Parts: sequence; C-alpha cells; structure tokens
Amino acid sequence: MQPENDILFISAPVNALVEGIFKADTTIGEIRQHGDFALGTFNQLDGEMVMLDGHTYQVSGKGDVSPVADDVHSPFAIATFFRELSRDDVAEGFESVDDLFAKLQDLLPSQNMMYALRIEGRFSFVRTRSVPRQEYYRPLVEITRNQPTFERTDVQGSLIGFHTPAFMSSLNVPGIHLHFLSDDLAFGGHLLQCRAQHATVRVQILRRLRMDLPTSLAYLTADFSRDTADDLAEAEKEQAPCGQVQVHGGKDK
Repeated sequence: MQPENDILFISAPVNALVEGIFKADTTIGEIRQHGDFALGTFNQLDGEMVMLDGHTYQVSGKGDVSPVADDVHSPFAIATFFRELSRDDVAEGFESVDDLFAKLQDLLPSQNMMYALRIEGRFSFVRTRSVPRQEYYRPLVEITRNQPTFERTDVQGSLIGFHTPAFMSSLNVPGIHLHFLSDDLAFGGHLLQCRAQHATVRVQILRRLRMDLPTSLAYLTADFSRDTADDLAEAEKEQAPCGQVQVHGGKDK
C-alpha cells in the first residue's frame, strides 16, 4: 500500500513543548511510519532533528551531526511523505532569511494551507542553532535565550521544513519553520540566517492533518490555557549573541 502523501503528522501539540514537556514515548521508528521528511527535537531537548529522504539526523548542542536509531524518543516532531507538487528556481537568490521567507510566501497559493518545503542550493552563508540536552526543567523560551549557534560559508545543502497557517499556532509553529542539513552531513540545525545566490524550491501541499496526543502524566495534568504565542515566537527567532558561536570551517570539497 502506497503511503498517503498529503497528510501532515504532528506527534504532539507544540504548546506541550513550549510549556516544558520534553519527554515522550514516541520513537523515531513510529514517526517514520508517518513520513520520510521531518523536523523536531529529541527527549530532553537533546538537539535538533532533521529527517531527509527517510534518514534521521541529530544536530547536537555542540553542532555535531549524527544518524539516529529508530528506538530514540522524541517529544515533538512533524512529518510527511514528501512528494513535490511544484518546483521553482529562485534565480536571483536571497540576501537574508527574511528575504527567503518573503520569496517562499510568494510561491505559496494560500496562507491557509499547510505545506512541506525543501530548498536546495549552494549557500554563501548559513547560521543555525541547536539546544543542549536539558537535565532539569526550564521553560523553552528561557533555554533558547542562551542557544549555541553555528555558522558555515559556501555550503551545499538543503533547508527542510513546513508552513503552518496562523490559526494552527497551538499545534505547530505558525508560518515557516526550517532546519538545515549540509550535503556532507557535517553541519545543520534550526535555521536562523542564510544567504544564497541561487536555490531550487520544492513545494508540497498538505491538506490533511493527523496529530497524536501524549498520554504521560505530565501532559495529562498540564494546564495549556496560557497563550504561548509570544514565547514560541521568541524561541524560534534569532537571539542577540549571548552564547557560543562555532564556525564550521571551509568550503565543501
């Protein structure tokens, strides 16, 4: 039976992550039953997740990229079986992440639909972040205020992610959310900033949603009545430099 390729799978509502529920029983193997293209994080916020072409990678809080086994757990992931419906060349490139987002928005038929996005090219500059493993509870927004960031120049790679309508903001990050993975599998993370002279944008429309709800005691007894929109927006954006910055060296060979 062929997988359905117009469904967005969400393993848990993003509000649970914002409110500090960093552990769940969902495994990478279970997530792969719902897609071959995903982003998210791992239990105890142990780095950033990138799943591309069915292979899952962890970008650690030190910036290292490593493959992930199917028995590893995740508190939050979004996934689909990526099958592009359109492909566009951005011949003029983009000068910043804001410029990229504006160009992506112009390519989307409606802001009220969900989309999977894959942007491939040679990037003159990319800045990403990851989150170190958390042993003790702290709010997500507080953790990301001291996020380690990583930079690389002249790198071939892919941005993978999703566009989610604003009215779904309690379920997933609203707007465009992207992670980066270099072709050499040596650099990646949550996208903060980028530049490229040329890129190819592949878009898939997702018109159906499936979401699992956790059954842990922490989730069942949590209070989700608070409006977390501001916290989520701050956690997703680039912060003023206050943590470590690592430059991943050199050009691709």
